[in-house]
Amino acid sequence: LIMCFLRDLDETSAQKTLDAAMPFRDRIMGIGLDSAERGNPPGKFARVYARARDAGFFLTAHAGEEGPASYVWEALDILGVMRVDHGNHAMDDDALVGRLAREKMALTVCPLSNLRLRVVDDLRRHPLRRMMDKGLVVTVNSDDPAYYGGYVNQNYRAVSEALTLSRDEIVAIVRNGFHASLMGDDEKKKALAE
Repeated sequence: LIMCFLRDLDETSAQKTLDAAMPFRDRIMGIGLDSAERGNPPGKFARVYARARDAGFFLTAHAGEEGPASYVWEALDILGVMRVDHGNHAMDDDALVGRLAREKMALTVCPLSNLRLRVVDDLRRHPLRRMMDKGLVVTVNSDDPAYYGGYVNQNYRAVSEALTLSRDEIVAIVRNGFHASLMGDDEKKKALAE
């Protein structure tokens, strides 16, 4: 499990959530930051992320979905995330795109959620293909299907049709998903071989 802090609440609330999670550290692998991005920069949660890092949690955060590319920079440099959730607006900053590619930072892209939240107005204009063309490590995910519709396979189908992805491109995205996952190395090797 990856538990998430609500970014539209304050850091004190996130600290209390982390406190409540500590007794379940054996079942909670990581922490994330989600909810309304605009006006709630990642840097607002620097202390709770430092504490979570010290406790050994995997760190991720929504950044650059609705918020600007600067939120992705903050997630990387202030929070020290190991994966970026969404990252759509990273494409607005060439230096950031270069860094994400060099560092092989995984982006958990959620096409149907992006459409429902009006991050994109048409899946044919979703940045996923441009991300791939720039060498970014993109994965396809569902992001709260009960709220936004579309489980993982539905997201794959929708974005594949909208962007006319080839079989090899889809396989590359699936492989990225295994590499970016929190599975153990042996599990990853087995899944990739299959």
